[in-house]
Amino acid sequence: MKRRLLLLAFAGVAVAVGVGVYLFSEPPAIPRGGANLEGNPQRGAYVLRLAGCVACHTNEKENGAFLAGGAPIKTGFGTFHAPNITPHLEEGIGKWSRADFFTALTEGTSPSGAHYYPAFPYGFYARMKDRDIADLWAALRQVKPAPSANGKTELVFPFSQRALLRPWRRLFFHPRAMPSPEERGAYLVEGPGHCGACHTPRNILGALKHDGALAGAYVNGERIPPITAEALRQNGWNIEDIVFALETGITPEGDVLGGSMGEVVNEATSHLTLDDLEAIATYLLTVAPELK
Repeated sequence: MKRRLLLLAFAGVAVAVGVGVYLFSEPPAIPRGGANLEGNPQRGAYVLRLAGCVACHTNEKENGAFLAGGAPIKTGFGTFHAPNITPHLEEGIGKWSRADFFTALTEGTSPSGAHYYPAFPYGFYARMKDRDIADLWAALRQVKPAPSANGKTELVFPFSQRALLRPWRRLFFHPRAMPSPEERGAYLVEGPGHCGACHTPRNILGALKHDGALAGAYVNGERIPPITAEALRQNGWNIEDIVFALETGITPEGDVLGGSMGEVVNEATSHLTLDDLEAIATYLLTVAPELK
């Protein structure tokens, strides 16, 4: 009997150690060859809007410099600040290489090897085309450097312990294959547009609930509505309505989109081509996204 209990104890310890090793190990990196691509800054300026960089990384309410750091983002875990992504050598990303930038966007890891919190939607950016990332990098290199210091992230315990991001990534960061080139709407919504980052609810650990993709959520105390195909159709939205709302910020009822969506329209979707807006609208109305 004692021997059996001892064996069970050893087995329990072995399982616990195995689980711990797995959780604190790095998930396999995504093989990407795009870090060698020379980007086009003109195309990158479009990707900059498409990926929502301006809305998050510019604090317009405080008249902050372009891309020099965003307004505080308050969550149930604490307060985040989108950092300075100008080419400033000290406060921005001026010392980064193109490879550093690729790693940050596709793996959520900084040049020093630190993991980013999922408030930075790298799970979506990991689906971006190498060409788009290279172009975005080229555009950022031409932005005027700004000396604005990054805001301090203030999180409650235990979420303030960055070491816990390693098991979080093991549990929830599962890079997905990119949509085929002809699926432009899928690419825009589930890739650089990262619509699910706000419109999909999260679990108690801040991970997206994949079974509730685009079903609505609460972000920074704001109710974000569902934008599933079913919800949009039930509320009478059609392709033309969605395109017009993303262009102008005006709903079919004549209301103005405010809050965070108002910023998205002003700084992102109103700058997109009609073809891209129609691709987004068509995808939202006809496909049930799977964020697996």
